[in-house]
Amino acid sequence: MKVGYPCINLTIGCKGSSRFWLKSYSEERLIDTASNNLDCLHKMLRFNMKHDILFFRIASDLIPFASHAVCRLDWPSYFRREFEDLGSYINCHEIRISMHPGQFTVLNTPVPSVLENSTKELLYHTRVLDAMGLDGTAKIQLHVGGIYNNKQKAILQFIERYRDLDEKIKKRLVIENDERNYSLRDCLWIHSETGIPVLFDVLHHKLSNSGESLEEAFALFTKTWGKEDGIPMVDYSHQQTAKLNARHSESIDVERFECLLEQTKPFDYDVMLEIKDKEKSVLKVLPILMRDPRFRSTAHV
Repeated sequence: MKVGYPCINLTIGCKGSSRFWLKSYSEERLIDTASNNLDCLHKMLRFNMKHDILFFRIASDLIPFASHAVCRLDWPSYFRREFEDLGSYINCHEIRISMHPGQFTVLNTPVPSVLENSTKELLYHTRVLDAMGLDGTAKIQLHVGGIYNNKQKAILQFIERYRDLDEKIKKRLVIENDERNYSLRDCLWIHSETGIPVLFDVLHHKLSNSGESLEEAFALFTKTWGKEDGIPMVDYSHQQTAKLNARHSESIDVERFECLLEQTKPFDYDVMLEIKDKEKSVLKVLPILMRDPRFRSTAHV
């Protein structure tokens, strides 16, 4: 078990997801921004290593506009040394990496231009992970998408589009249950038709499920991961107090997290804390994790 947080470190004073407006695009500005992002990513990973944080989600804006037609730069080649250095550090320290394209990356969309842009975005994320030389355990997580007035048709559309993807993308793609359209049961159906692993979101399951307990849900989704995929991934968060939506809390409720660990003792998984104060919440739960025999710290690397 490894623990992590997504995209931004609030402690070290740099941002690995800086971007700029499309109207101010220039190749020089792209190179400068991407260079700073790559440098900050390395700083965040070094911070994480010092604090037993071996799971990290890289921001989609690492290379701004990389999937846009305006970008003519061969960025994997231009930044080859930076990517190789990052990959070497990640592999040497056995850090688990993931990425999560934004809400406009939708495979089952009925709009051709959206599908084209979504496919380009998935290819960009794949190229980032490939440029670092990471194996198939580095995943790209994606929501299934919209319902478009016919959920069964939308699922079949997703399955068809998934099958048409480049094999390099399919090697890395996982789907996540959401709080509105596609529950764990829906994702399991898609898995049965495609073999795509299911990343389990605890909060989303609480808000939308088919009656499965947490223990039952873990028993189901963990079976969708093969050896080549690595151990299963879990997103963990809880709602803001008195909120009736899926907004993530400002800071972790340590007792609730400890309850999660207790309820899921039979299962090994990597857990991403989707909490607004990022690494600060991870540091709060590390003393608990240190007592868990599943937990993998830097002492074991």
